Parts: sequence; C-alpha cells; structure tokens
Amino acid sequence: MKNIYSNIFKFNKNILSKTLKYLKKSNIVGLPTETVYGLAGSAYSKKAIKKIYSLKKRPKINPLIIHYYNLKNLSNDVEINKTFLKLYKKLCPGPITFVMKKKKSSKICSFATAKLNTVAVRFPSNRKIRIILSKLNFPLAIPSANKSTGISPVNALDVAEEFKNKIKIIIDDGNSKIGIESTVLDLTGKIKILRPGIISSKKIGKILGKKIQLAKKQNKIKSPGALKKHYSPNIPMKLNQIKASKNYAFIIFGKKYKKTKNTFNLSKKSNLDEAAKNLYRVFRKIKKLNYKKIYVVKIPNKGAGVAINDRLRHAAN
Repeated sequence: MKNIYSNIFKFNKNILSKTLKYLKKSNIVGLPTETVYGLAGSAYSKKAIKKIYSLKKRPKINPLIIHYYNLKNLSNDVEINKTFLKLYKKLCPGPITFVMKKKKSSKICSFATAKLNTVAVRFPSNRKIRIILSKLNFPLAIPSANKSTGISPVNALDVAEEFKNKIKIIIDDGNSKIGIESTVLDLTGKIKILRPGIISSKKIGKILGKKIQLAKKQNKIKSPGALKKHYSPNIPMKLNQIKASKNYAFIIFGKKYKKTKNTFNLSKKSNLDEAAKNLYRVFRKIKKLNYKKIYVVKIPNKGAGVAINDRLRHAAN
C-alpha cells in the first residue's frame, strides 16, 4: 500500500534526533520491534504513560511492557535473580518478556505497572529500536500500537491507519519479522508462561532444566494478553472449521485447501512461524474487505501454533 501519511519516516540521523527529543519531552512515537509495532513513551514519565493509555483506550488494570537496552539500567528497577540471568544470556535480546519484582526505589511510573509490585520487562532485538534505547537514560513503555482489544500492527501503515495524525512520528522498518507479541514468562513465583509467543515453553524448559507450564488463568493481571478479548478484528469468528460458505472469510493453513476468493492462507508450506507472521496481516485484510464472519481451520497446537491458537481464542471472544 502506498504511503499517504506525512508522519511515517524512514530511519536516519535526523529522524533519530527528532525521536529522541520527542521521547525526552514525554511525547509518544510509533516504533518497530521484531514482534509487532508499538506506541513508545518514557516509562519514567507519568505524562507519557497517561498519553499511551488514553491513545489506546486501554484499561488501567492492564500493565505495559517496559523495554530496556541491556541489564545496566534494569537493576535500578527490578530485583534480578539467577533464573532470569540464565534466560537473559540465552534468549536476549529477543521476543521474550519477564515479569519480575519491582524495586521500591524504581522510577517506573506506577500507572505503567497497573500499580502492581511486579513489572514486565523486555529487551527487543530490532536494530532501530535498540539504537534509540541505547541513547536514552530511561526505558520505554511500548504496548502494541493499536486501540485496546484490536488487531496488533505489523507495519508502519497499520499504525498510521489506527491513529492518523495523533502520532507525529512513526518509524518505518517494513513488516515485523515475527508478527505476534512476545512470550511472557512470570518469574515471581512458580515459573509459568502468562502469554505464549514464538519462544516456546519447550525452549525455556530446556534452558532451565524443568518443565514450564502455561498459566491457566491470571488471578491478578500481571502482563498484557490476559484480557478476555484481544487481538480482534471485531468480526464473529468460528475456530477449528473444515469448510466455510463463500460469503465468509476462510482462514486456511497448508496445501490441502482449495484457493478461492474468500480463502486466506497463513502458510502454504504449513510453516507455523510463517503463519504467526501472517496472522494479523490476514485479519486486517479480511476486515478491509468487509467480511461479516470469519471461519478458521484447525491450527496445529505445537511450536508457534500454541501462540497462534492463543491469539485466535482471544480474537474470537
């Protein structure tokens, strides 16, 4: 799609300088990460955090993920333990978020953590966002750049379409490499996954030498992705279907389904990582085509398929 928006910029020295000035003044910018695009603001600024919640129409009980460049500044805000360091060494920077105990001396705005004594932290691997983080003396709160419960954005145009000129700077880095949100791992008690992502429980378990379970329910919302309705195109959706009327959008996976006008294939090669990357792009395409109902085939519940099925269940609510 052609860029008709004057607030989308390619990354260069001039835009980097403007972005840093904006962030230092508690303004919000649209930034790429390897997972999805996000709305970024200073995690230490009450003004910036309130702007994020207002733009997203996000419930105040839903905490934000705080993004860091490296371990140096993290120690000011959270209690670091050996389990975290073991995982950090193997998986960071990358698409994994850790829920940890917040230090009483932390400068993180209490609104960003939904006034909890825990904080969700991440070290993104996208090169452009790492350059930005390396030049700031505060971490960034970065939820996905969409209105609450809606479809997460996977490119700069998605962000511009969602917020128009309410965001003055959106940095364009093409399509997100991964396309779904990070795995969220709770390290504050029994280790468990609060939100599945591209990094699987199997991979985490292998590093720690123990089986890691997916949390059945969050009694207290410690991380994003716990609300009943999320990632949704706001179109009625039926999961685990084998066929669909030609009047409905039909999301398919693999080669065995016939290609028709109403079919949208997440991966012809039956590749679950590719399917994850295409999921939100397909949701947006279907929405733009004004389909009134979506049918989805059964997606294998392994690897990235666990995260895809999690997003589909939330979207179907």
